[in-house]
Amino acid sequence: MYQLHSVTQTYERRGNVVTALNNCTLSIPDNSFIAIVGPSGSGKTTLLSILGGMMAPSSGSVSMNGQSLYDLSIDQRTRLRGGKIGFVFQSFNLVAWLSARENVQIPLMLSGKSAHLQRERALELLDRVGLSDRADHLPSELSQGQQQRVALARTLANDPEVILADEPTGNLDSDTRQQVMSYLAEFHEDGRTIVMVTHDAETAAFARRTIRLVEGVTQEVVCTKAA
Repeated sequence: MYQLHSVTQTYERRGNVVTALNNCTLSIPDNSFIAIVGPSGSGKTTLLSILGGMMAPSSGSVSMNGQSLYDLSIDQRTRLRGGKIGFVFQSFNLVAWLSARENVQIPLMLSGKSAHLQRERALELLDRVGLSDRADHLPSELSQGQQQRVALARTLANDPEVILADEPTGNLDSDTRQQVMSYLAEFHEDGRTIVMVTHDAETAAFARRTIRLVEGVTQEVVCTKAA
């Protein structure tokens, strides 16, 4: 699925060069469920952005399914993200003036599906995450846990191979965190690859493999779960 070789990412801050990732080499096979953990500023979100085709590394190579990701044009990477990669964010990233159903329809609309197919697919996915009775509610009318479940449904809209999740339970209480992670575990059982950034040990425990980043360096595999 993913191969990263000697990936380094640097940027300037107040005239100083900051290294977010330092010579990172990593292999992520198909149907992996990986938690990326580490202290704040260790490069976790930078790594997720590079995997998502949103940030070209300063040096090194990144390939997905044998294709060099950053040899693709911006348009090609945009199409790849739309068809193969789903994203989940801590802040949900729902459009405030759209209903739950309409938020789930956004990727389907962007991919050119008919209005009828958009609606049917969105309702099907909301039902999967237990929100069929909230389809016409605005985000402000939903709890934080319900908003994240809408975001999970939206992530599945175009049936992605990969889900990249950045602190998906960071704004949730303990019970809701377990519920959201149970859905992500189900999505993994469907055959999807999941790479998740988290600072929470209970959330990381859902993954089959945990990698620790410290100062941009992949130090070790902390634990590997049996399949």
